[in-house]
Amino acid sequence: MTQTERISNMERHLDRAAAALRQLSSALDSYEEARQSLAALDSYYGSDDWKADYAADEAGRLPATLKRGVLSEDAVWNLLDDNRQLAVRMRTDAECASHASRRDMHSRSDSSQ
Repeated sequence: MTQTERISNMERHLDRAAAALRQLSSALDSYEEARQSLAALDSYYGSDDWKADYAADEAGRLPATLKRGVLSEDAVWNLLDDNRQLAVRMRTDAECASHASRRDMHSRSDSSQ
């Protein structure tokens, strides 16, 4: 690989990583806003209110046009489970990034001595 090819290749890496970090930052902003909704759903699911709403739905006492995915037994559970799995993934990714950053810092300080 020539010097210009190497630099061009690294530029592609830089562009791709910068775009991914911008997207991740935006997604994390959205997720931060959604955490309030997740907390509300977590409190609601399985509560006395949810049970009463579910029973009313089963008895046909709710309007037919009412959106009621929140009353399904799977929708909220699956969403909360997805959230838990995502939290584990983010924690693992953060730990990997932290270890890599520390390793790179040690490597740079060793090579500068």
